[in-house]
Amino acid sequence: MNRLPMKILFLCTGNSCRSQMAEGWARHLRAETLQAYSAGLTAKGLHPLAVQVMREAGVDITGQKSQTVDDLQGIAFDVVVTVCGHANEHCPYFPGTTRIVHRGFDDPPQLAKTAKTDEEALSHFRRVRDEIRSFVETLPEALEDLS
Repeated sequence: MNRLPMKILFLCTGNSCRSQMAEGWARHLRAETLQAYSAGLTAKGLHPLAVQVMREAGVDITGQKSQTVDDLQGIAFDVVVTVCGHANEHCPYFPGTTRIVHRGFDDPPQLAKTAKTDEEALSHFRRVRDEIRSFVETLPEALEDLS
């Protein structure tokens, strides 16, 4: 796992929010050390509020697409990071030496369902965006501490 850039896949349930943010941050902050991808167990499309809050932080993820693991066949990932419990529990098999680690984050769309205002809904997306950024800033070194 010493080759650079490290091929990393951020995996979640629908590839609409958390994994997309993680891919965006990795491309923005760690392009020299990480070759970042994201996918879901299903592809639900980019969540517009995820796109909005990433744009607020200076990261454009509109060029990314919502996809499934099947869409990435043939890529030998060094590491797969599951960013939600469901993806962690249902993570598909990755052949070879791919290491699977879990670093879960709250689901902003789920949290936003109970928001009373648009601003409150956005606050959930912003908090998770910032938590994901903090995690990505520690990569790839922090991967050694995860299992």
